[in-house]
Amino acid sequence: MPIFMKLFFGIIFVVIVFTIIRAIAQSIKNVKSPVITVEAKVIGKRTNVSHHSSNSGVNNTTTNSTSTTYYITFETEHGERLELPLSGRMYGLLAEGDRGKLTYQGTWFKDFKRELN
Repeated sequence: MPIFMKLFFGIIFVVIVFTIIRAIAQSIKNVKSPVITVEAKVIGKRTNVSHHSSNSGVNNTTTNSTSTTYYITFETEHGERLELPLSGRMYGLLAEGDRGKLTYQGTWFKDFKRELN
């Protein structure tokens, strides 16, 4: 196998290992973080849609799929802004301008209880 192919696969391997280690480190940090509840306001919403394709050697078929990650940006009573990923269900229930009690742990969204007007 040519050296550039070995180098290419080596770089891909290092990137994958680094990504896994970083995800595990973030999860450990979140577990060690306190669960915090603060007054907050929803100030933004966004989504990130990822497209995935894979080729199968059998019958030369291609499989396509997409995944969506949902994010809400909150502004706490102390002026801190937090962008947290959350489920599509919760994303659909919240609107910009909603106020209430945000509960989170590290970078993990836990809950948002809207204030009743």
